Amino acid sequence: MSDKVKLATVWLDGCSGCHMSFLDIDERILELAQRADLVYSPLVDPKQFPEMVDVTLIEGAVSSEEDYEKIKKVRAHTKILVSLGDCAVTANVPGMRNPFKLEDVYKRAYIENADHNQHIPVQVIPPLRKRSVPVHNVVKVDVFVPGCPPSADTIYYVLTELLDGRIPNVGGMTRFGA
Repeated sequence: MSDKVKLATVWLDGCSGCHMSFLDIDERILELAQRADLVYSPLVDPKQFPEMVDVTLIEGAVSSEEDYEKIKKVRAHTKILVSLGDCAVTANVPGMRNPFKLEDVYKRAYIENADHNQHIPVQVIPPLRKRSVPVHNVVKVDVFVPGCPPSADTIYYVLTELLDGRIPNVGGMTRFGA
């Protein structure tokens, strides 16, 4: 049994830019791999969230019923939950749909903007929630890391601080939208 920190990353409603920034850590990821096991992520094979994870990075807003159920499960099985990026922290771009009625959002996406097969899917996509919200509107978040996306240096700093048993202070390192 490994005594390494169990690390997970989760992608909700976002563009995957935060995961790309995580990968931009480049060779420093090898140092992190010596200290932590990536046990769940869109970047690795496991499909089921583990029983307990030490640190989970969440990218994206909570916009669908699937996102809602996933974040509740992740929170229940995570010691330290990190909202990574503006979508997780503020709902950012996914939240831009909030002023509109859901039926208008579906109609615009699947009828008005489609040249072929104009219909609203009911089996392929998870149902949207009435509003897209930041992660902390649904579950307790322990660390907030704004940025769109946060830089690789910021993500590396956050992870090394957490691996050293400290809660990171990202004030001055990042800002919303950058």
